[in-house]
Order: sequence, then structure tokens, then C-alpha cells
Amino acid sequence: MESLICVPVLLPLLAAGVKLAIGGRLRHLQSVISLVTLGLSLAVSVVLLVAAESHGPLVTHLGGWPSPIGICLVADRLSTLVLVVSSAVTFCVMVYSVANAYDQQEHDAPMAIFHPAFLVMVAGVADAFLSGDLFNLFVAFELLLSGSYVLLTFGGTEARIRAGATYTLMALVSSMLFLVALAVTYGATGTLALAQLAERFPQLPEQVKLLVELTLLLAFAIKAAIFPMSAWLPDSYPTAPAPATAVFAGLLTKVGVYSIIRLEALLFPGGPVSTLLMWLALATMLVGVLGAVAQTDLKRMLSFTLVSHIGYMVFGVALSTRAGMAGAIFYVVHHITVQTSLFLVAGMVERRTGTTSVTGLGGLMKATPLIAVLFFVPAMNLSGIPPMSGFLGKLLLVQAGLAAGGWLPVTLVAAGLVTSLLTLYSVAKAWSRAFWSGVRAERVGTVVESEEDTGEDPTVTTTALPAALAVSVTALVVLGLSFTVLAGPLSALAERAASELMAREPYITAVLGRQR
Repeated sequence: MESLICVPVLLPLLAAGVKLAIGGRLRHLQSVISLVTLGLSLAVSVVLLVAAESHGPLVTHLGGWPSPIGICLVADRLSTLVLVVSSAVTFCVMVYSVANAYDQQEHDAPMAIFHPAFLVMVAGVADAFLSGDLFNLFVAFELLLSGSYVLLTFGGTEARIRAGATYTLMALVSSMLFLVALAVTYGATGTLALAQLAERFPQLPEQVKLLVELTLLLAFAIKAAIFPMSAWLPDSYPTAPAPATAVFAGLLTKVGVYSIIRLEALLFPGGPVSTLLMWLALATMLVGVLGAVAQTDLKRMLSFTLVSHIGYMVFGVALSTRAGMAGAIFYVVHHITVQTSLFLVAGMVERRTGTTSVTGLGGLMKATPLIAVLFFVPAMNLSGIPPMSGFLGKLLLVQAGLAAGGWLPVTLVAAGLVTSLLTLYSVAKAWSRAFWSGVRAERVGTVVESEEDTGEDPTVTTTALPAALAVSVTALVVLGLSFTVLAGPLSALAERAASELMAREPYITAVLGRQR
């Protein structure tokens, strides 16, 4: 069973190499290879989740070198849970990509590189979730970022190159900080294995521990788009192709959040930085959602809501309690699917109408009722309308905050409720203007008849969409709704994952074994 842990990392890399060898030829074969690879990775991830739930953390030592000498991959409840959800999301996004036919839509884009870059990014995400070593976590970040650079600038338009430059600059700063933290950590402890660090960090002087924790937190906060390190995200994500934007929003920021969850629980439990994290969570929620309220473009509005809802996850981590950590894990799983779904729907709107500006849209409920429903359902889920999973995730965090007590956790609870209401206002305003109300302005590439001119309902001449596009998004929306139906088992699994994570001993023993 331990040998399967490498599959979600190695299989996409192998497939990416094969697809690079194929080049621009046999494009249908490229699509088949991608879908088969991601489907197998999903199946293996489910098997690993079941095994980790039954037998505890699973460990594989790369190259046969035991930890801490070598690098290991660890599959515990937390890593396998997020791996399953991310694998399901990337499979649906790949179906969307194939159906969207970028080889026909973007004639000047280097199609031979799109699928390999996507698979390299997927391999990096899986490696980050499974990594049991800080240096390997750094390698995983660089791997997923190398693929994301290509996807963000795909097609080479001016807007994408400009956004890619901003994204690259922030990623380089984050990577530099990460390297500094690695150097300090290795110099102070003589190891980068997470399990061994968990044993050696308590023996370090408080100043050294605080320096390492703050440096790592700053590096991961940039990647997770935590305020005030979040300004780059709304200017970068909306310019990328819809599948890339959806994966960036759903997964890449969560890799940063996952790293914070893992390190705060394993290496710095209950440290003095918890108060700082609460303030960051408060600012991230409020600044992000206020930015969303001011937007008139679907993609930019969703980008700001993405930032604001990262604050909920940081809030759960900052509480440093099992209930708070369980709420954060539940919310990560919920948010991956919902945010990805919304960005894919925004991509459908853009392909159908040529714009995502809500001031240039209107009456799409009549012209495209399926797209309207596919946007409405995850939008309400994101807002936390009962009894959807968004509401249940927020409820877990509210209960954890109230149980923790103190004025700052209670203030965060109140801020979370305000953020939820403003999120509802933002998405309801966007849905009303884009889908429900009459057309506000003419759109480039579409034929519009306003209600005032004809005396009839607005009609829109738009581009037809492939059926597989709607199927892939519908599957993601249904997956998000399934978390509501399965909220009991999922929340119980999140609690067990949080308990295992905060106990620390199962992880350390699984990795080091008798060597301790």
C-alpha cells in the first residue's frame, strides 16, 4: 500500500513527459492521456484515504533511504482527504479543458505545452500535500509554480504576460523567504524532516523558533494570498484561461493554507503567533469581501471573495484547538470545489457572451438557464445559505470561536458573519445583473436588443457551448452539494484528521518508527 503514495506525484510527471515527446501531434491522444492519468490518480487517492483512515499514517521512503536521512512521503487523514478532493477537481477541470477546445479557440497558443504544464502543476500539488520534508515541500512548490507560470501566460497576450510578471515576482519573493527559513532551520536543528523537527523544535531557544515560524508563515501567506500579501491575486488570476484560473483559485491558494495548517499543528502548536494569525484572518476576511462588493466583473469579484474566504481557514488554524482545526479542514474541502465551480462558470459566461462584466450582461437566465443555475447554486453555497456545506463549515468555525472564548475570537466570529452577508450581497448582485435583469449595455461580439427598444424580453445571440463543458461543471457543483448530504461523515473525518494532526505522535511514530 505504501508504494501507491508515489503514484499521484510520479504518474502526472510521467504523462507530462510522454505528452512533451508527442508534441503538437495526436491532440486527441494528448486529451486521452491526461484524462486517464488524472482518473487513475483520483482512484489511487481514494484508496490511500481509505487506508489512512483504517491503519493510520502511511509512509514511503524515497530511494529506500529512511527518514531523516532521506525524503519521505506521508499519507495521513489530512493529506489524503485534500488529495482526493483536489484529484476530483483537476479531473473535472481537465474534462472542461478538453471540451473547451483551446486548440480551436486560441490559434496562436502553443497547445503542445498546455496539457504537460497542467500535469506538472497537478504533480506539484500532490507532492506538497504528501511531503514529509521541508525541502521536498519547497521542491513541490517550485514544481507546481513552474506549471502555473506557463498556464497563466498561455497564449502570450499582453494582459497575461503582465499578470504573469506580477505572479512570478510574488512567487520568487515567497520562494526566497522559504529558502531563508530552510537555511535557518537546518542550521539550528540539523534536519529538515518534519517528524524530526517536531521533536527538536521544543529544544530550541524561543527567539530561533519565532524567527523560523514567522519566516515560514510569511512565505506561505504570500502563496495563500493572506492580507496584506494578497494584492497580487485579483490582478493575476482573472487573466488566465478559465481552466487555469479555476485550478489556481481552487487549489494553489489551498496549498499555502495546507502548509500553514500542517506546520502550525506539527511544529508550532499553541505558539505566540496564534494571535497574529487571528488579526491576519480578520483583515483578510473584511478587506477581501469589501473588495468583492466594489467589483463589476465576475472574475475579479470571485477573486476577491477567494481572498476573503481564505480568512475563514486561517481563523480556524489560529484558534489552535481541535474544533478550530476541524472547521478549517472542512472549510478547505468545501471551498476547493465551490470556488473552482464558480470560476469555470465565469469561463462559460465569457465564452458564451464575450465578456464577464456584469454591466455588459443581462437576461442570461432566459438565454442560458443552465449556466444561470450552475452559477447560482455554488454562489449560494459560498455565501453560507443553510443547509449547504458553506453554512455548515462556517457553523463549525463559529462554534469553535465561541468555545475558545475571549474578545478576539468572538470578534472574528462577528467578522465572519459580516463577511458571509457581504459575500451573499456580492454574488446576488452579480447574479441579478448578469442573469436576471435586462441587458444594461451592448456587448462586443453579441447581438443585443434592449427591453426599452423592443418592448419584449431581452434576447441575446451567443455562441453555443459544447455539452461536455456543462457536464464537467455540473459534476463539480454536484460534488459540492454532496458535502451537504455527507456533512456528518465529512465533519467526523475532519475531526479525526484534526485530532491526529494535533496529537503529533501518530505522525512522528509512523515516520521515524524505532529510530526514535
